[in-house]
Amino acid sequence: MQTRGKFFDDISQLMTNAMGVAQGARTEAETALKGLVDRWLADRNFVTREEFDAVRAMAQKAREENEALRGRIETLEAAPRRKAKAGAATGEEGPR
Repeated sequence: MQTRGKFFDDISQLMTNAMGVAQGARTEAETALKGLVDRWLADRNFVTREEFDAVRAMAQKAREENEALRGRIETLEAAPRRKAKAGAATGEEGPR
């Protein structure tokens, strides 16, 4: 019986080693495939989600700044018109 137990131990060890080799091969295949996909995406000028989100945030900030500046411009442009209307109502002449 002792030899039979040794035989099964050897088979068990062989299977364990084979599984380790298979796991290593799987990891290498995944790494190689990921590298291939990354290169393929880079060649087509695709962007990552992080890059997309960063540019999207910058565009949103620029839109908000543009709206604020538009409001300031409208206020500044309206000031001379208000002065002119106020002067006309009091009978004053504007600058010559």
